[in-house]
Amino acid sequence: MMRRIRACFDAADVLEVDTPALSSYAVSDTQIESFEIQQCLVSQRPLYLHTSPEVCMKRLLSAGYPDIFSICRVFRDGESGPRHQPEFTMIEWYRLGFGLQDIVDDTIKLIAAALNTDELAKPHQYDYRDIFLQIVNVDPLTATIDELADAASADSDLRKALGDERDDWLDLLLATLIAPGFDTHRLTVLQHYPASQAALARLCPDEPRVADRFEVFFGALELANGYVELVDAEEQLQRMHADNADRRRRNRTARPHDRSLLAALQAGLPASAGVAMGFERLQMIHDRTDDIGDVITFSFEAEQ
Repeated sequence: MMRRIRACFDAADVLEVDTPALSSYAVSDTQIESFEIQQCLVSQRPLYLHTSPEVCMKRLLSAGYPDIFSICRVFRDGESGPRHQPEFTMIEWYRLGFGLQDIVDDTIKLIAAALNTDELAKPHQYDYRDIFLQIVNVDPLTATIDELADAASADSDLRKALGDERDDWLDLLLATLIAPGFDTHRLTVLQHYPASQAALARLCPDEPRVADRFEVFFGALELANGYVELVDAEEQLQRMHADNADRRRRNRTARPHDRSLLAALQAGLPASAGVAMGFERLQMIHDRTDDIGDVITFSFEAEQ
């Protein structure tokens, strides 16, 4: 499978790059936690294992690199279970000048090549807002917290636990009521996530309430997360401030702003789109298993 993935990139003239796993910065995204190295002989501040090669790859693009890809081990704290491991293999790539549909098509092509099948070449494709209206009959862009909670049939304990965290309610509805209904024999593309979940994606030029972000699912299993990339350094800094405000509200550690990413954007990140995809999840589909431990020889649980 790895050979087929590299062959697909080679055929498209996408250059393989290698980036460091150790960084002076941690991602600010509230949905992702970094492993922190507190005691470090080579630095007077903590270091972090990377959760993605994204920042370094964007620095390469800003320095003039062409289309690039990386296959590397990444690390995420708090992620362990049937679909998650704290250490896993990520395939990440960037295509210059690609719009949303271009990068969606590119992702589907790579998945089909990796799995050596043409049966997945025609996915179902939905806008995030449309699928919410269709399945749970709420508008994710305008619904109140009470309406979202009612759609989730939430009891008082769940309402108390999620409170007014709007995106948490949306994630709950997606995970429990929407994604389980996705076709188990075809890929599903969900696109135009709410602007509050843009992460590092640009806002859609035609509808700023949503982002040019998409995810690809096989059944309910998420395979890939992609963006048309944000290139505005000032907006990126504002999002970092918002992430840290969210972290403080959730009693999580605020993260220092990644100056290397901001510098890359200020230097001029070219118009591009990128995707991150979990290699082990592709293996799960190939091996027809619901447990990521079945496709990892040395799983984290087995080492306890």
